[in-house]
Amino acid sequence: MQITITAKIQILPDTEQSLQLKATLSAIKKSLNYISDIVFSTKELSQPRLHKVTYDILRHAYGLKSQMAQSVMKTVIAKYKSAKSNNHEFNKVVFKKPEYDLVWNRDYSLVKGLFSVNTLDGRVKVPFRQEGMDQYFDGSWKFGTAKLVFKHDKFFLHIPTTKDVAGSPIQDIKNVIGIDLGINFLATSYNSSNHTEFYRGRHIKHKRAKYSKSRKELQQRQTPSSRRRLRLIGQRENRWMTDVNHQLSKALVESAGKNSLLVLEDLTGIRNATEKVQLKNRYVFVSWGFYQLRQMIEYKAILNHSLTIAVDPKFTSQKCPQCGHTEKANRDKKNHVFTCKNCTYTSNDDRIGAMNLRNIGIEYVHAELVKQVT
Repeated sequence: MQITITAKIQILPDTEQSLQLKATLSAIKKSLNYISDIVFSTKELSQPRLHKVTYDILRHAYGLKSQMAQSVMKTVIAKYKSAKSNNHEFNKVVFKKPEYDLVWNRDYSLVKGLFSVNTLDGRVKVPFRQEGMDQYFDGSWKFGTAKLVFKHDKFFLHIPTTKDVAGSPIQDIKNVIGIDLGINFLATSYNSSNHTEFYRGRHIKHKRAKYSKSRKELQQRQTPSSRRRLRLIGQRENRWMTDVNHQLSKALVESAGKNSLLVLEDLTGIRNATEKVQLKNRYVFVSWGFYQLRQMIEYKAILNHSLTIAVDPKFTSQKCPQCGHTEKANRDKKNHVFTCKNCTYTSNDDRIGAMNLRNIGIEYVHAELVKQVT
């Protein structure tokens, strides 16, 4: 199977190269918005027709090279088509961030340990920060169309990298792990050795509460400086959440080991499911990046020669893993205790969820093996 990961690599241009890259990004941004204005007013999404109207202007007024002009048109068309396919209203797309799409081996390449990047003034060859990115340069990853990004006074290449990975056959599965995701415990896992691991989340919950309080105070001020501060806080919180998810996903996959099946909850409808939660508590329940965490676990499991499935979490915290009795009263959510009304089995409610998810995983493995035999 193939796996694709976006590698965010910082490049280190000198002063002159920085000026060239900034000038290129500025021209690209202006060109994108120029094309967007044309598309919005004419609703024209045919590249050949746009080419006739805009190509000469892009080349002479904005100073773009031929391939840059073509790339700008493709980027704008893709944005509008994406909005259309998602049933969004036909609103004008405004490009605010300085970004530049680079096609591998045409607009950028690797030359003797340096990234060669196309600019308005020709190629610049720049070193890059390789720490933590060594795996992407071992020859097993293929580079795709990247984005040149200027953020926090630094230049980055966001490169989609693809690798062929040997999957883990279902018959090689040696360990099935149920993973219950939550708030007080970000994750609770239960494996085939009947071992439970709790990944505490109270300190995470406390920090998020501080972010929420700061955001509320800034929203009440309604000043330009408060709005700028609000945006910065949001970006900082997102970076922190992503880092936490990376650490947690890595810990879960490494703990599982190779040839494992990780059973996750499909939390796609969590926002709708929490509509009845009190408004003051809703932020805590719906704003954590559970889907991002699931994606990280999935690709890291593949790299670790393991499998991942996402299942319906319905009743996983109400069903007794010992006798199978399912009842809402089995679970005391306030005290996080599960007590079966039928057989009196008692445990932590998050642990119960992980146990039931593991049981679903065992059933899945059995069913897949039966399919192979028949």
